[in-house]
Amino acid sequence: MLDEVERWLEHRSWSADDRPLDRLLAAKRDTATSVSVVLPALNEEATVGEIAAAIRRDLMTEAVPLVDELVVLDSGSTDRTAEVAAAAGARVVHRDALLPRLPALPGKGEVLWRSLLATSGDIVCFIDADLREFDARFVSGIVGPLLTDPGVQLVKGMYDRPLRDTAGQGGRVTELVARPLLNLHWPQLAGFVQPLGGEYAARRSLLERLPFPVGYGVELGLLVDALHTVGLDALAQVDIGVRKHRHQDGKALGRMAAAIYRTAQLRLARGHLVRPRLTQFERGENGFEPRTTAVDTEERPPMIEIPEYAERRAA
Repeated sequence: MLDEVERWLEHRSWSADDRPLDRLLAAKRDTATSVSVVLPALNEEATVGEIAAAIRRDLMTEAVPLVDELVVLDSGSTDRTAEVAAAAGARVVHRDALLPRLPALPGKGEVLWRSLLATSGDIVCFIDADLREFDARFVSGIVGPLLTDPGVQLVKGMYDRPLRDTAGQGGRVTELVARPLLNLHWPQLAGFVQPLGGEYAARRSLLERLPFPVGYGVELGLLVDALHTVGLDALAQVDIGVRKHRHQDGKALGRMAAAIYRTAQLRLARGHLVRPRLTQFERGENGFEPRTTAVDTEERPPMIEIPEYAERRAA
């Protein structure tokens, strides 16, 4: 590990308990900083309501006004995600209602990118909508450094990720793909415990300047681009405990890994690139049958370049 990264770990890695709520509220008031929380959601009726309700109950009251707006960005759910989220107190916005002149592409990154048009906070905090046993400290812990340290621009959550009942075995794509890529090509980012985690917050002034990969590569892309835009010392991580969520099967993880590799590849070289296709295999009546899918390759430009966003910010 680089000496620079060891120093970074000492002064840019914290615990959620390091900043109690009263300190955060005082900092928020003193700096007149607003906070938006975004939950990207696709068919998450089983969990989105509990998350939204916890944020409303613990962080959006008269006594604890830490969060100013809570938005569930629905990317086309066919279940009761929107209804459950609204009943829990979130404002629900459909992906297709934002920037309708630009047809939406499938993918989480697309939803996160469009969420900048649906929110107004100086700090934007992203929380995955499939978390179980959610604790509002996920939000307060991640936004804490941004409220108390003007030098911090982006904060990732770090946590234990159990795989069902086995501790520490979650995050398989992180360990097999993302961590080797970062250590080999962007060693300054080797200190991030959960580089692909979906719980992170950043200043709007940074997010609006970054391109967003539309699919699974969004977390890696944002982290790498933030490093090059603001430098390592402006990045941080906070320990928020244990993250429990729905795990995907091996083939879905393969597609995720391919998209992440492609995102890294685009940042390493803008010249000749390998064919963005992934073939996987399923056993059928006649043996193993190939299934080929496209790998996410589209990226959205920095939001500050979108006229509708610039007009909204100027209003």
